[in-house]
Amino acid sequence: MANLKRFLSGVFVLFIALALFQCARRGSPSGGPRDTTPPVLLRAEPENLSTRFSTNKIRLYFDEYIKLEDVQNQLIVSPPFKNPLEISPQGGASKYVEIVIKDTLQENTTYTMNFGESIVDNNEGNPYPYLTYVFSTGDYIDSLSLLGVVQDAFNKETDDFISVMLYEIDTSYTDSVIEKRPPNYLTNTLDSTTIFRLQNLKAGSYRLIAIKDEAKNNVYDPVVDKIGFIEDTITLPTDSIYLLRLFREIPEYSLSVPKFAASNKIVFGYNGPNEELEITPITPLPDTVFTYQSKEPGKDTLNFWFTPFETDSLIFEVNNERLVQRDTFVVKTRQLPLDSLLVSASHRSSIGFLDTLTLSANIPIQTSDTATVSLINKDSLPQPFEFSLDTMRNRLVVDFPKEPNETYFLTILPEALTDIFGTSNDTLNYRLTTGSYADFGNLRIRLSGEVSYPVLVELTTPQGQVVRSIAAQEDKLYEFNLLSPAKYLVRVIFDTNGNELWDTGSFKDKIQPERVVYFPQEIEVRANWELEQLFLIEE
Repeated sequence: MANLKRFLSGVFVLFIALALFQCARRGSPSGGPRDTTPPVLLRAEPENLSTRFSTNKIRLYFDEYIKLEDVQNQLIVSPPFKNPLEISPQGGASKYVEIVIKDTLQENTTYTMNFGESIVDNNEGNPYPYLTYVFSTGDYIDSLSLLGVVQDAFNKETDDFISVMLYEIDTSYTDSVIEKRPPNYLTNTLDSTTIFRLQNLKAGSYRLIAIKDEAKNNVYDPVVDKIGFIEDTITLPTDSIYLLRLFREIPEYSLSVPKFAASNKIVFGYNGPNEELEITPITPLPDTVFTYQSKEPGKDTLNFWFTPFETDSLIFEVNNERLVQRDTFVVKTRQLPLDSLLVSASHRSSIGFLDTLTLSANIPIQTSDTATVSLINKDSLPQPFEFSLDTMRNRLVVDFPKEPNETYFLTILPEALTDIFGTSNDTLNYRLTTGSYADFGNLRIRLSGEVSYPVLVELTTPQGQVVRSIAAQEDKLYEFNLLSPAKYLVRVIFDTNGNELWDTGSFKDKIQPERVVYFPQEIEVRANWELEQLFLIEE
């Protein structure tokens, strides 16, 4: 904990220094000096830091004409109001900002209004940075504060505009309250930093959470929002600095109304766990009707395939054995075309030495016949290969040894693939080339520091697409060979349960997501290069 506190303190100081540096750099002369001076606040009515506040109108006067930019996102009010504020000027310029409060103010409460960078001068757009107006309906201004950092639990980059919330823990508090009402205190990281500071707080016990508030309504929606939380109760005052790791929970199980996607396919959308989900038609089916259930790759969708027949509607029962839940749906038939068998390849022209060719079908494949599949090289010599059907992903896997500077021709004759309706493929031809070993580079990674095995060592694109993944069980040198020249990210996933997957967290069960650590910089792999990198992981 002491190391974490020192680390977060260092991060906090670094971000402040960078922010000040950026402010100092604003402006670039072009044909004469540019005005880089922000507006100056002359006075406020009522005065800033007023106590026994009872009015519903505030005015902030400036030394020059100002305008408001993105005030809906930049202005953070804590505690948040139920009704939106009326703020002017809107669409024009003025020498003052007027705020009209539409809510009844709480007794003995300190309010803060942080305008972010929404107040700018009318000519050059120089912002008044983070102007904060504070008032109290009681006899004094609450003065405690809370510092922390928000970080995405899985991705290298953290979303902007993260809401950080404090809920007071009293006799009426339950964890479900975060889905029902706004917090007692609120701040936002806005679009410039992942550091947060909650100010003007009163002493007490609190639950600290952060959410990516997609609906911007100051309550947590587990279906669409990311969340981060601290398991322990926060007691103010405190000098601790907190780290909140944002993740998206596995949503609670639910089914959407099924619909026809084709004359031979009905889609069932769902949220949450589906491992023991079973679709059963209640409508009596003719003996000639064949049915099949499959999961849509990469989507929360189950497909129910069937041989079309004359009927007005179909009734289905959907059982989730894990949750002991049963749903019934009536699906009206529609005049839609049949899905026909289509096959798409993972590689169309070139293929890497360690790559595997996969052929994906849009209809579940029932059988495959390797006798009608051939692979030859550019000299027309037959090549050894393995041809297998991956029923879970509904794809054919073609794997073969690859030589440098070679061309391979794969031919799949008719009836090599037959789908669940008895339809076979037309002739499929693929031409694949390999490069030279010198066209690729090799990367070796050694982990050091605070590493608790097992972990996953993953190589990704800068956008986060996984290129290679190694399940690491011990301290040794891990090799990523024959990589295409490019820039890569390296990350380590602490695979606590050993399932070789990253597992998200649960606010309800107070489970944090599995830890993910990124190598600080992108690593550039060049052709015909070998690079060894030490990855130091700190607590």
